[in-house]
Amino acid sequence: MTSLQFASPWVVLVVSLPTSAATARMRFWRGIKAFGAAALRDGVYLLPDIAGLREPLLALATDAASEDGKVWTLSVQATDTQQDAEYRALFDRTPEYADWMAELSSARATLAETDEADLLRMARRYGRAYDAIRRIDYFPNEASVRAEAQWRDFNAAIDIMLSPGEPQGMAGGIPRRDPTQYQGRRWATRQHLWVDRVACAWLIRRFIDPHASFLWLEDIRQCPGEALGFDFDGATFTHVGNRVSFEVLLASFGLDENKGLARLGQMVHVLDIGGTPVAEARGFEAVLAGARERLPNDDALLEEVGTVLDSLYTHFSSARKR
Repeated sequence: MTSLQFASPWVVLVVSLPTSAATARMRFWRGIKAFGAAALRDGVYLLPDIAGLREPLLALATDAASEDGKVWTLSVQATDTQQDAEYRALFDRTPEYADWMAELSSARATLAETDEADLLRMARRYGRAYDAIRRIDYFPNEASVRAEAQWRDFNAAIDIMLSPGEPQGMAGGIPRRDPTQYQGRRWATRQHLWVDRVACAWLIRRFIDPHASFLWLEDIRQCPGEALGFDFDGATFTHVGNRVSFEVLLASFGLDENKGLARLGQMVHVLDIGGTPVAEARGFEAVLAGARERLPNDDALLEEVGTVLDSLYTHFSSARKR
């Protein structure tokens, strides 16, 4: 007898709901669609057997049972690698990625004529669509690699529109500095503050140099020699490796062990160059965008957004769950 070799286990769901339970049938259909299940026939669905799907599938089955329905969950395996490949092909997201990338290309052609608020809305809209595909992309392939690259380029283009002159990460380490040598200084960065720069200015005044004064530069080449530059190429404090300027300041002045500041740093990082999502990030970005449109200058912006950062710092520092 020949033993069978299986590439991966699978789950088949067999669903039976009363025809009178139209609302329950719609809930189940929406739920199973959200998981990206492959319909083998009416009421029979295939999914890869992965841990992250077990709990939500159980919730669907429980909901069906509450409406006098039944969901049978069967563990199955392909008989050979060819059949396993056929199952995997049912979950190929290449068409979804292709449609999304076509829309993204069209949107990118309009960036130059789009105002700041619409740029942020556009990024959120396409980001949600991208995440929806990735969540059900159980077997990533070349299409997912192309989509990720296009999404990264799209975000970089928006960042340039929102914050021209964004610095490149320098190589090397981050030397520790004595904060007593940085008191009552003049600090300089690019005007029209955005996420990293406004967070840096807040951090400087709040934790490093309480009597700091700021110069908002129209041209970084005009930065005075005695000023401490931050968040532009050639500045004293700027991106190093994968760390944004806010994180570099934390490391420079020994503030990176502060829980609240470290979590703020994660938020600034993801908004500035991407990374692991932070729940509060998009809300802060929206507040900053609105304040930048409404307020007359960067001094007023720092004053107002500084209070938001004060609140976020308190929130991030608290261990209490709400």
